[in-house]
Amino acid sequence: MKRETPVERKARARKIIRLLERAYPDARIALTFSDPLELLVATILSAQCTDERVNQVTPALFKKYRTAAEWARLTPPTLEPQIRSTGFYRAKARSIIGMANALVAEHGGEVPRDRAALTALPGVGLKTANVLLGNAFDEPAIAVDTHVFRVSQRLGLAKSNDPDVIHDQLTEVLPKASWTRTTHLIQAHGRRTCVARAPRCPVCPVRALCPWPEKTRA
Repeated sequence: MKRETPVERKARARKIIRLLERAYPDARIALTFSDPLELLVATILSAQCTDERVNQVTPALFKKYRTAAEWARLTPPTLEPQIRSTGFYRAKARSIIGMANALVAEHGGEVPRDRAALTALPGVGLKTANVLLGNAFDEPAIAVDTHVFRVSQRLGLAKSNDPDVIHDQLTEVLPKASWTRTTHLIQAHGRRTCVARAPRCPVCPVRALCPWPEKTRA
């Protein structure tokens, strides 16, 4: 098979985006939030947990704790039982409390809009920072979650065992203006069609543009 050039890959990526847009016009971020701080907490909780579960836990939390200072005053024994169902609750409690203390100490209690400042916060990696930038601040950003990690490799748009490398490769392939929207489209495709096990390849809207050799059959 002829090796795909970067120009050809970019052209194929644009076609994939158009088809995914047609297939999933309702694609959007799955986490429920009303401000950047709520999204930051929810994204930390979503690690190794479904967005649906997080959305069951956060309404009660967001009613109790509305500012970074209120989150910062919490102790692990107080927060842990409230987030236990999201898994890894001890580490997540430390991250949330540490993040909130850093916001109070270094950012006046406000969530920064800068990627470097975000990733400097406890518990905040590149994916979480990009979720914030793309969905709370309307900055173009690719958030490589488990769906984007899997689907982008099946589609031949990126290849690595490191999500951060996948991110960097995707920034070279996808149009910058559509980074956030494309993240939502790929996530929707990963949840509904290109699932981890037994993907629904026969009804895939981008099947003709997908080079993955392990396609399922009807």
